[in-house]
Amino acid sequence: MQKQNKRRGIRTFAAASAAVLSSTAAQAIEIQAGDWKFTANGNVNVHYIHSSCDSEGTAPVAGGLACIGSAGEDDSSSVSDGLLPAALVFGASTTQKGWDIAANFGFYPGISTNDGGSPNLGGTNTALGTTGLDVRQVYMTFGNTDVGTFMLGRNFGLFGFDAIVGDMTISGVGAGNGNYAAPANTSLGSIGLGYIYVDTLAQMNYTTPDFAGFKLTVGIFDPVEPILQGAPTPKGAPGFHGKIAYTAGPVYLSATVLEQKQEGVVEDQDYTSRGFDAGGKLTFGGAELLAYYYAGKGLGTTALFLMSDDGNGHGRDSDGFLAQATYKFGDTKVGVNYGESNLDLADGEGSSNLVEKNSKYTLGVYQSLTKNLTLLAEFSDVKAEAHDGTDNKSNSFNIGAFLTF
Repeated sequence: MQKQNKRRGIRTFAAASAAVLSSTAAQAIEIQAGDWKFTANGNVNVHYIHSSCDSEGTAPVAGGLACIGSAGEDDSSSVSDGLLPAALVFGASTTQKGWDIAANFGFYPGISTNDGGSPNLGGTNTALGTTGLDVRQVYMTFGNTDVGTFMLGRNFGLFGFDAIVGDMTISGVGAGNGNYAAPANTSLGSIGLGYIYVDTLAQMNYTTPDFAGFKLTVGIFDPVEPILQGAPTPKGAPGFHGKIAYTAGPVYLSATVLEQKQEGVVEDQDYTSRGFDAGGKLTFGGAELLAYYYAGKGLGTTALFLMSDDGNGHGRDSDGFLAQATYKFGDTKVGVNYGESNLDLADGEGSSNLVEKNSKYTLGVYQSLTKNLTLLAEFSDVKAEAHDGTDNKSNSFNIGAFLTF
């Protein structure tokens, strides 16, 4: 049961911002009140997901993302959200004394039953249950075109952001919810299968003005404890991250760095987590190509700092990549992506069932019924391989709809 809950916890780190999607769509509500403008936008998405898991009783890969049967069932069905939960995002903005000022609040409800705590950890899925609400964004911005922009509050981080936003499964499901009687708010998409989840962080950032297509962001964030590690430990310094991005017509390139000191129970278990990523997107005609790579030490896999060390302060190396090609003709887009995430053993660490590689491919068809409503279908195949040779395999199929407003 502990291993099943752990695997469920890993899968919960699956969501990006519907506000990201809404930034490319018309605002559903826009109200001018004096010097202030108020906006609201969001999404609702619903999918039927069928997962075929490895046979019950199969030896599990620790940290593997392929599901294993349980309670006498190797297959499962669920009706739930996909990589994104539903969203309702409010904004307020104004210009005062030459400064552009804004505040944003992002509320993310799921449709799956959750009566037991975090909306991302699944619930009991029993009659008379209710869903949960995830408040992911509470932040302010101020700046102008000459000075740049300051962002302070809780928002999506920098590391891994472009990967999840570019993932074609952001409006779909990708890797499914697995063989669970109570699905979590979100699926995996390609999280842990090509990139590490960006996460939402309390942070303070500065972004430069645009210089011939280049923008640089630097900032600090509230240090994050690795998931499932237990009681938090004090941190003597914040985490640091930075990003450089370049846009020129159909070309987009970016690179990100991240660093955070990890404090062990005793000083000998302290270590530093470092990571970088680089990627880009090229659009020509109806075709779009995306490539993304990340690497780090003490960075972990799937979620920030998950399984990042051997328990004694010896950081593990990790890396991964996502490659994707899509083509749109008329109102129909077809696509395929493949990703893998690798986790090495720490120096001197013995071989075990610890995950060595999670990999996945997804085939998808996305039909724009209207400019705001997309119907879609996907098939994903997942494999998890351990350092001791253990492996798990599963696949999932989903069909559903994604509505933005």
